[in-house]
Amino acid sequence: MARKARKKKKSEFSEEPEGLERVERIECRTDEPSIDIILDTLKKGKQALVFVNTKPRAEKAAEEISKAVALKGDEKPYFEGISKSALSALERPTKQCERLALCLKKGVAFHHAGLAQKQRELIENSFREGKLKVICCTPTLAYGLDLPAFRVIVKDLKRFGSRGMDWIPVLEIQQMFGRAGRPSYDKEGEAICIAKDIIDGKEIRSRFISGKPEEIYSKLAVEPVLRTYLLSLISAGFVDSRESIFSFFRKTFWAHQFQSMESLYAIIENMLSALAEWRFVSLPESIEHTEQNDFVSADEIGKNSSGIIRATPVGKRVAELYLDPLTAHHLIECLNESGKKAHSGFSYLQMISDTLEMYPLLNVKTKEYEDVEDFLLENREFLLEKEPDAYDLEYEDFLKSIKTAMLFSDWTDEKDEDFLLDKYNVRPGELSVKRRIADWLLYSSEELCELLGMRKTRPELEKLRICIDYGAKEELLPLLRLKGIGRIRARILYNNRIRDLGDVKKAELSTLSQLIGKTLALDIKSQLGEELSEEKVKVRENKRKGQINLEDFSG
Repeated sequence: MARKARKKKKSEFSEEPEGLERVERIECRTDEPSIDIILDTLKKGKQALVFVNTKPRAEKAAEEISKAVALKGDEKPYFEGISKSALSALERPTKQCERLALCLKKGVAFHHAGLAQKQRELIENSFREGKLKVICCTPTLAYGLDLPAFRVIVKDLKRFGSRGMDWIPVLEIQQMFGRAGRPSYDKEGEAICIAKDIIDGKEIRSRFISGKPEEIYSKLAVEPVLRTYLLSLISAGFVDSRESIFSFFRKTFWAHQFQSMESLYAIIENMLSALAEWRFVSLPESIEHTEQNDFVSADEIGKNSSGIIRATPVGKRVAELYLDPLTAHHLIECLNESGKKAHSGFSYLQMISDTLEMYPLLNVKTKEYEDVEDFLLENREFLLEKEPDAYDLEYEDFLKSIKTAMLFSDWTDEKDEDFLLDKYNVRPGELSVKRRIADWLLYSSEELCELLGMRKTRPELEKLRICIDYGAKEELLPLLRLKGIGRIRARILYNNRIRDLGDVKKAELSTLSQLIGKTLALDIKSQLGEELSEEKVKVRENKRKGQINLEDFSG
């Protein structure tokens, strides 16, 4: 990895930075070092990744670089093409789409989790082919992608966290450095950190070049992961007794780090008790405690380790759905409550929003508290879980679940991506991820309803899944069954009194053509079994408006 220094201006320090290798000088064309490095990279005919901490900074950096970059004449048609493709990735282009399209016209892109999947694939493929030269990205691009970047420039070495601005982890920056000079594309690569002065440069070298990476910890130390794995092991029949469970976990990296076997056994025993309480596993015997937090020794556990531990049918399905058992318990509790009281679509939206799987939830800013609590007041009667007290620690997360449910509610109320970006600061890519998680949780709820005999609730969940998938109200569901009809076209048809498949079948071809286009009109007529020959279509087109009737259809 090479460390670069800019060519010095007269106003800059005149001494060589102590301890830093000066590999080469880079011509200073602008006031921004990262742009100078990018221009030098392009001059060499190479590609570069620029890492920043946030989505807005990635977009801003790409825009600034695109203003300094000059394309060759023969490159312009290609970038005009991918610019149009990025702009048309969504049914209605957002402001973010327009910003990306403008950057792509200059051969520069930004990349983060807020982009639509089609846009991310477009950018990655173009960069992989060597055509796109610069990507400004968040750290998410540092994991798992093999891209031909000769240079990696890390602009943001600090990040805001619980202790304010702090240095990013060494392991994370090594992942970023590892994107430079991939063996399948280059013989070597350069990773560059931008230092503001000599002191900053020394700290960067000490921390990131000479420093040691952080310790790696087992994910089993995280309760949701341990719960999920424990239920999966029991459900698969891999373990069937306390003895076999403890034997399995004794061999894990978690146990190696934990060291205290008694404490580890106590944690597992508590997990087993919770799974049994939620009726996901059946225990032939259990250890009784005088108090919930009583310590249990390994010897005492051994005395009570006989018998077979099995997953119940519900527990087995929870494991197959890859749900955290705590989430599954929460869903079951809420679904049971829905059979006892008035509920609405919001009821299920809030139910799935208040889960670990949906994290991170939308933060409630100070200026938004009143709006979120007003929305809660209007829908309080439809809550399926007990509302925490306003002074409880859980109340903040509860309000976040309400705001996340508001996002889904606005989406199913047919608000577009630009509206959601302005109101919730949620980009199309982030919305897409939330929708996929919502679909998974609602499908899981359907499966639990089937097992628990809640057959009346299942159709409500099925309808809500489709509404979230399309971002449409329930009244459009009949029209959304047609291929090629999304929520925008469905709304156009609905507003013109074509509200179900029967109305589509009765509608004149000319009317449908005017509303959604001739090709699609013919296609949906074909989907309904009304095939039209080319001759009949020509006859219809030659008739005066109002003369076309159903007798012209065959099939």
